[in-house]
Amino acid sequence: MKAKVLKIFLISLIAGAAIFYYFYHSQPSQIMTGETMNTYYRIVIRDGHENTLLHNMIKDELLQINKEMSVFDSMSDISQFNQNTEEKWIDIPENLSVVLKASYQIYNQTNGYFDPSIGPLAEIWGFGVNKTHKIPSAEEIKATKQNVGLDKITFSRDFRKAKKSNLNISLNLSAIAKGYAVDRIAQLLEAQGYQNYIVDIGGEIRTKGGRSNNEAGWNIAIARPDSETVGNYAYAVRLIDMSVATSGDYRNYFNMEGKRYSHTIDPKTGYPVEHNLASVTVFDKECMRADALATGIMSMGEKKGIEFANKHKIPVILFVHSDDGFQTVMSNEGKNLLQKISLKETLQE
Repeated sequence: MKAKVLKIFLISLIAGAAIFYYFYHSQPSQIMTGETMNTYYRIVIRDGHENTLLHNMIKDELLQINKEMSVFDSMSDISQFNQNTEEKWIDIPENLSVVLKASYQIYNQTNGYFDPSIGPLAEIWGFGVNKTHKIPSAEEIKATKQNVGLDKITFSRDFRKAKKSNLNISLNLSAIAKGYAVDRIAQLLEAQGYQNYIVDIGGEIRTKGGRSNNEAGWNIAIARPDSETVGNYAYAVRLIDMSVATSGDYRNYFNMEGKRYSHTIDPKTGYPVEHNLASVTVFDKECMRADALATGIMSMGEKKGIEFANKHKIPVILFVHSDDGFQTVMSNEGKNLLQKISLKETLQE
């Protein structure tokens, strides 16, 4: 195949520490953009007929997801759950139960490295709603850890009810909600008959079908985590009916007393992680799972993260800080996947 010049149709994606760029041939497409969850969304559908009604449906769905998952809305389903401090079973709405079930499964799968109850620890370090960075005392960290841990909540078999063993525990679903929203919008598109699309919310991405009748999949370039310019990518891949999510820490940190503190908190210690991981990219059929697993592996660090990914056969790409910049480390499934989906063309601006 001759090298092809591919046009860029999205050049701004901040997903923790990696940047993705999408490329396509001149095909009729609907492109819908906006803001949600304190980030952007961008949806591309291979269909030349503009459908304003569809965009309104997407906006309504995103608003509904915020009403379910946002801790910034005191009336949201998750906020109502957090505010409940009675020693009794709490009813959980259906959509929230889907996310809590996935969170509980991934919490156990990652041995607690993905933990949606970690918000109070992020808060005392200044990485939560409170943006005043500080170094909390050992006593403050120890006391805060008493109110952290998803195992302090008991769920019914169908995850439609829950009971807190620690009434002070609260949940923040920011490390899984964007991926879940991507999946929800994808389901909406398919319910409307669309089979060729990309859904991107804040860098969490799901693809379906292809960019043209002649080629399956959508081309996505995975850039180095320090890249903010088009063309400085590490891998160009063609995703076919797959999701990808990235977690990273090189943009969100603070320096104090000569030491760098990452926004990624180790739930085991209560302190920011001190490993050399810059970013973690995870591939999965479900964007919700990819989103949460990327966060969990980011907390583990390079060695534990790769061991975990290999054990569970998860396609993962890690960018690790090194003396000369970054080193790429892949899980076995990550290597196998890239061999299948890496592009041979020369991508140009």
